[in-house]
Amino acid sequence: MTHPCPRHTVSTPAHPAGGHPPVSRPFLRFVTLLLLLTLFAALTGCTAKEQAASLEELTPIGTMELRYAQCFSVTHYEGGIHAIHTDDGGRYLLLAEEAVAPDAPGYTVIRQPLSSVYLVASAAMSLIDAVDGLPAVRLSGTKEEDWTVEGAAEAMRRGDLLYAGKYSAPDFELLLKEGCDLAVQSTMIYRSPEVVEKLEELGIPVLVDRSSYESHPLGRSEWIRLYGLLLGREQEADRHFAAQEAALQEAAAQQGSGKTVAFFYVTENGTVSIRNPEDYLPEMIRLAGGRYLPEALGEAQSSSSVSLGMEDFYAAAKEADVLVYNASIDDPPRSIDELVEQNALFAHFRAVQEGNVWCADKRIFQSTADHGELIRDFAAMLQGREQDCRSLTRLAQETAP
Repeated sequence: MTHPCPRHTVSTPAHPAGGHPPVSRPFLRFVTLLLLLTLFAALTGCTAKEQAASLEELTPIGTMELRYAQCFSVTHYEGGIHAIHTDDGGRYLLLAEEAVAPDAPGYTVIRQPLSSVYLVASAAMSLIDAVDGLPAVRLSGTKEEDWTVEGAAEAMRRGDLLYAGKYSAPDFELLLKEGCDLAVQSTMIYRSPEVVEKLEELGIPVLVDRSSYESHPLGRSEWIRLYGLLLGREQEADRHFAAQEAALQEAAAQQGSGKTVAFFYVTENGTVSIRNPEDYLPEMIRLAGGRYLPEALGEAQSSSSVSLGMEDFYAAAKEADVLVYNASIDDPPRSIDELVEQNALFAHFRAVQEGNVWCADKRIFQSTADHGELIRDFAAMLQGREQDCRSLTRLAQETAP
């Protein structure tokens, strides 16, 4: 007898109460593959986004409108990207914290926020201090006793600002330990290219400050706007610079005195150091309504200071209406009598005989941020308004006991 073939049935196990049917292996493989593809697309898409755009392909949204400075420029792009150029060919790319870096060969990349700057260019310290940016500066190329910017000296006394070596011999170990994120150098660094190479090898970008090459005094002060941008303190920088412009305009509104002024100091060997007539400080005197003596030198000079023999200085400045002693280098005379003690020939200068000898504050050469106020001080001095001078002091005839 033939028996019918039995039917083979597949039994399905009962689902636990409230449970879900088991997931099949093919479905798991499909989901895994989908996740991998999604992740791959995200990674490659991100890479493409970071590498696709070059700086040349980006559309500028504006530039920093500069009124006096000629040694730097800034172009702004969307996404927190700023291209900085300096007159010596320097090219820097400043990026906000979340900005995607475009492809920009030849540019030094500076990433914000900055919190451990190594500041070697001493002229920049007053600019940074004026925008309350000192907390971002952790390392100094100047020792405490050599700072005339009080904020910097005080920061070093507190231990908030550390000496990290001069431009040619930085303490690389300290820079790394403190997480240095930018080195601001003066043009002296051009003498030590191996230092720049080492800093860049360590991943520390180097910015060269060119403010000292500005011909107009307020061009130097306008570098505050670049440091305001670097430190995220643009409004503070704009306010401070506007105050310097106002001070310059106040000085210009006064009737020019036409008085002649000699600015000098006596060196240890008895020669007299004066400012080159083409330097920015004589230009301050001219902007204040005065005339700088000597108005010209026999030979062109490239340095900012020029050394003269006492007889040559006497010939150039004996008829000057005002003598201003530069106290930034050494201890100045405390009175006119002490000046004459340095060299008896001073007794024959017209300004000495008329008691019109002044002393400039030690801080003026590190006070880059305040050049408008210094011009206003020179104007007040020339107008005889001694009470309005903050950085210039008239010398008494005799030393006080």
